[in-house]
Amino acid sequence: MKDLIKKLTCIESSGWGALALRVPIGIIFAAHGAQKLFGWFGGYGLEGTGGFFDSIGLSPGYWMALLAGAAEFFGGIALIVGLLTRPAAAVLAITMVVAIVTVHLDNGLFMSNNGYEYGLALLAASVALMFTGAGKAGLDAWLNEKMK
Repeated sequence: MKDLIKKLTCIESSGWGALALRVPIGIIFAAHGAQKLFGWFGGYGLEGTGGFFDSIGLSPGYWMALLAGAAEFFGGIALIVGLLTRPAAAVLAITMVVAIVTVHLDNGLFMSNNGYEYGLALLAASVALMFTGAGKAGLDAWLNEKMK
């Protein structure tokens, strides 16, 4: 078990820079997840988001909204605190690929047309965190120290 935790929380080449990336990206993801799950921040909650997902072919919409919302909300919180950053970032990257392909790709690049530029930026940040991990200022670093 210790080896698995060390692999998932590895901070070998990560410094303090990951903190500047994971906290704001984590806040954005957690807020978007809260919109889907709870209807907070002007969101539509599970029923509304599920209806939208059904309308674009992501069925069953309610369950897809639950999965996407949970990935964003809990993955965002994981990024904020730097806990299991690599797996959380991987799940968030997959979530962004699905969002880009199913919702935004046909609208072109720019956000003004509901394009994929924002999703692409979140995807890039997620992939970067998948490679770097939490850095020195996260719970992953603390767990690594405790496992020594």
